[in-house]
Amino acid sequence: MADPIKASQNRSRKMPSYKLTYFPVKALAEPIRFIFSYAGVEFEDVRFDREDWPKIKPSKRRMGRITSHSNELDFSFVATPFGQVPMLEVDGKKVNQSTAIARYLAKQHGLAGKNDWEALEIDAIVDTIHDLRAKIAAHHYEQNAEAKAAKVKVANEVVPYILERLDNQVKNNGGYFVGGALSWADFTFVALLDYLNFMSKSNIIEKYDNLKALKEKVENIPAIKKWVEKHPESGF
Repeated sequence: MADPIKASQNRSRKMPSYKLTYFPVKALAEPIRFIFSYAGVEFEDVRFDREDWPKIKPSKRRMGRITSHSNELDFSFVATPFGQVPMLEVDGKKVNQSTAIARYLAKQHGLAGKNDWEALEIDAIVDTIHDLRAKIAAHHYEQNAEAKAAKVKVANEVVPYILERLDNQVKNNGGYFVGGALSWADFTFVALLDYLNFMSKSNIIEKYDNLKALKEKVENIPAIKKWVEKHPESGF
């Protein structure tokens, strides 16, 4: 587990203001939400309706009102740095790229390993998880039937290959991905599972006992359990 003393010290400092903007789903923003929740950090969780994306995406001034899932927000200046979300605002400064955001927060809250080598291992696991996501997403979002069939074939070979190795990684590291301790790699995998299962139309970890145990362990962390119970229902 991460160092609770370090986490407490981090919380006791004057915290910056955080605003996380994303579609009304879990997907790529959920690992970030898990880290915030675990660390006890308050953040504004802005979820906008998909039809409002054209108003939010441009990196230039757009006036108008946008209806979020929680309330009506006045975005007099909504600009994503590169036309992508999730977008995190830290005291008004904006940045995108979900993995970079999660890594930044993990370093602040004791979830990035005990040394540089563990940090590297964690980064490698997270990149592997996103490789897995990319293989599944490639066929899920493909519209051409012939191309979709080819991508499904590739996924059917690659996905079990990756999952088997991730399962062994957890088995050989005391029930976590790296160093026998909780890290943002564990949060990334568990937080993305609903999205991966949605795209796969199956429970992708059904045959992998160590990954199932990791999921149960993470979801039973009190702060994560509280977040999952209270956050808006979004399916994936």
